[in-house]
Amino acid sequence: MHPNAERVTSALRASGAAGEVIELPESAPTAQAAADQLGCEIGAIANSLIFNADGAPLLVLTSGAHRVDTARIAALIGAEKVKRATPEFVREATGQPIGGVAPVGHPAPVRTLVDVWLQKYDQVWAAGGHPHTVFPTSFDELLRITGGDPADVGD
Repeated sequence: MHPNAERVTSALRASGAAGEVIELPESAPTAQAAADQLGCEIGAIANSLIFNADGAPLLVLTSGAHRVDTARIAALIGAEKVKRATPEFVREATGQPIGGVAPVGHPAPVRTLVDVWLQKYDQVWAAGGHPHTVFPTSFDELLRITGGDPADVGD
């Protein structure tokens, strides 16, 4: 297993998370690609999106069925500007590549918002630190293991 996925596995175990990181046969850099391979609805994919919020990383775990409204996010967290992060910013903040960013296993804690839309699903799937890895979890577990806040993040 990729070293990033091993770090995520360790973080999941340390937090008492129930799911195990699994390797997918193909890369899943998008919610649709992951949903297709897992045989689930796109809304049950917890996209891990890193934003630059006034220079600080912000992780938004959003349903694959949603687009994040950056103006709404900025207002929620009291930031002047929230914008998509560059690949370099993402890797620096998480140690993981775009398309595989997990909710946990980062070098330091990252402020996190969890899309309330994910509550609709008993099981959701999140990236495991690499574009080929995912793990099953739930809305409540994502809040607990990330220390994140529930939020209405978009459309």
